[in-house]
Amino acid sequence: MSKLKPSHVLLVEDNEGDILLTTEALEDRALADKITVIRDGKLAIEFLDNLALNNSNTLPDIILLDINLPRKNGHQVLHHIKASPILKKIPVIMFTTSSSEKDITESYNNHANCFITKPIDADDFNTTMESIESFWMQTVTLPNNH
Repeated sequence: MSKLKPSHVLLVEDNEGDILLTTEALEDRALADKITVIRDGKLAIEFLDNLALNNSNTLPDIILLDINLPRKNGHQVLHHIKASPILKKIPVIMFTTSSSEKDITESYNNHANCFITKPIDADDFNTTMESIESFWMQTVTLPNNH
């Protein structure tokens, strides 16, 4: 168990603007040694399964997961992660533009660790990223996925 900042953040997001905002926020705060960006739900599942099968010491420490993704949506990706004995302990933050009660409920039913609606305003976005950093990367104790 470690309270150290995560060394590997997986961002599953297909919107280029949101990818840029999120990766810049993570890089500006030096929140991760490695940021992996995957723009497709099916590819995210394949990526995680490959790591789980072949090299579990490189699993991400935390996952930021959008809902609206090509090929497999975020709910399908989350369900897959939480059904896997190896992947299920990775904290998954649903980080999406949706604020629908249906998406929130489905996310928690599939064992999301939290649900955050992405702010549209850049300043609000930065404040949200600071909150994610404060809680998930400084306050909580994350499992050692290695």
